[in-house]
Amino acid sequence: MNFDVIIIGGSYAGLSAALTLGRATRKVLVVDSGNPCNKQTPHSHNFLTHDGKTPTEISAEAKADVLKYSTVEFLHEEVVSAKKVLNLFHVELKDGQHFTARKLLVATGLKDILPNIKGLKECWAISVIHCPYCHGFEVKDEKMGLLMNGDLAFEMAKNLNLWNKDLTILTNGFSKLTIEQQEKLQSKSIRVITDEIEELIHLGGVLKAVRFKNGEELALKAIYTKSETEQHVNFDAQLNFELTDLKTIKVDEQQETTAKGVYAAGDCTTLMRSLSIITASGTLAAVMMNKEMISEDF
Repeated sequence: MNFDVIIIGGSYAGLSAALTLGRATRKVLVVDSGNPCNKQTPHSHNFLTHDGKTPTEISAEAKADVLKYSTVEFLHEEVVSAKKVLNLFHVELKDGQHFTARKLLVATGLKDILPNIKGLKECWAISVIHCPYCHGFEVKDEKMGLLMNGDLAFEMAKNLNLWNKDLTILTNGFSKLTIEQQEKLQSKSIRVITDEIEELIHLGGVLKAVRFKNGEELALKAIYTKSETEQHVNFDAQLNFELTDLKTIKVDEQQETTAKGVYAAGDCTTLMRSLSIITASGTLAAVMMNKEMISEDF
């Protein structure tokens, strides 16, 4: 055995787990490919003591904290294989290195699958955003769009009405809103545009306007939308754990997956992707893994 725990994914959840395990004197390896889902985000918010910093700044500070503990190692590499053989987990890296551990933590995050609209990818996490708790204050009272449809659009508009009174729902085609929903939205002066979108006009990811296929344009400060998601890396088949209907990793209240000894944390396990929530899940997973190893050894 090389390590007590190997952590696949060295962002907030993975580093939080590594910090807790390092303080428990556990021998830990963190492997991270360096491709976080929030790499375009200019500023991170709603995270105590780090409000307004870039994700890169927060990660660098967290990594420095973790590496103060001599039993924790960090490799900037990619895991290509992870499997259990007898009582040990075997992990192989892209460069050919091979390591073993008693426990495994998957903290590889989710990958966003964005609507296929020209310019949207470049604006993602800059002026096309997903969460008012993460970004809402910075664009409050601005002229906003909501690229959603049906019940999802109605519920999101209801929430966003706290931050923004000038709100336009962009259904990008036929509206799935009910008559009752449309009447309620109208009573709150929330507009609905069903025209299909041609592209997002932007400058370096900063939204200027939406151009529709009919040639008309609508100036907006930013747009809320909801991306589809999938696992950033798929280890469920190799490690034999289950995914939920939402394609997140199924974990119990101790962050353990359906495969014994395999834990998961961060946004690979939840669509609640706030930094405080995913960081806390890494701490919880570490405590539970350590507790299990103590029981095994006592």
